[in-house]
Amino acid sequence: MSPKVSKEHLEQRRAKIVEAATQVFIEHGYERTTMKHVMDAADVSRGGLYQYFSNKEDLFEAILADRLLIDVAKTDQLLKEKVESYWDLLLSRIFGESKEPSDHMDPLAASNLEFFITGRNDQRRRNYAQERYSFALKLYANIIEAGQQSGEFSNKQSGEMIARSIITFIDGLALDHAILPKEDVKLKEQSSLLIEYLRLALEVKN
Repeated sequence: MSPKVSKEHLEQRRAKIVEAATQVFIEHGYERTTMKHVMDAADVSRGGLYQYFSNKEDLFEAILADRLLIDVAKTDQLLKEKVESYWDLLLSRIFGESKEPSDHMDPLAASNLEFFITGRNDQRRRNYAQERYSFALKLYANIIEAGQQSGEFSNKQSGEMIARSIITFIDGLALDHAILPKEDVKLKEQSSLLIEYLRLALEVKN
């Protein structure tokens, strides 16, 4: 009889695989990454990897879901508590802890584009893209609408439409970053203009 493996141990092994796979996708891109790459990076056997993920698509979806759902869960929890500044919370969800634009793009962004664009005619991939979009829309819209309800933001514009604009902007920057020469991509400058747009649309005072 094989020894019983604890749930905590299984979760730790899964987390190790996901962390290693993330770096592999960053290095090779989605299309060129193989499960063998992940096995080697995570130092697991074929059976150990396929115990958690049946194929590369499952694995990549898990990486995307883990990252987004953590942000959604954290945001939902914060919105249940007293938020000192919805503006700061919104900026942190767009730009990270610094709350400021930079010239650095999410290193997984190019693989994200590959995943969704190459699979645009696959119904499963399209369904997953729609689900992911809904989660991202909820993330931004909930912050904006809470800020509008508190009086920190103007409610002249639809919170949902502003949230959609944020997603479109981020996706557009990711595309530029993936296909244009580095010198032609102005991440920081364009992101600064996004902040000004949001300030105007939400009538942010600070």
